[in-house]
Amino acid sequence: MPAIPERDGLLTHGREAGGPARRAVAAAPSDTADLNAYAKALYVGAAGNVRVLTVGAEDGEAVTFANHPVGWLPVQVRRVLATGTTATQIVAVFD
Repeated sequence: MPAIPERDGLLTHGREAGGPARRAVAAAPSDTADLNAYAKALYVGAAGNVRVLTVGAEDGEAVTFANHPVGWLPVQVRRVLATGTTATQIVAVFD
């Protein structure tokens, strides 16, 4: 069942980068496929390296967040790479 607009207190508020996410999905690491919707942040459920392509990066400009602890990675991401990512239970959040 979709959200009920009458229960959504944030429905009419603007979508800001630092505001709460409205959707979340498990982010399956892939070396070739971008996320269906670019993430405004990632949640890392089990610590490790997180190698990503940010929203503004070209394909060859991946960056690794080494030894990232459990918690939020507040970076806009278009792809979580399989190669180089050792963290697991990664969730992408977006509007």
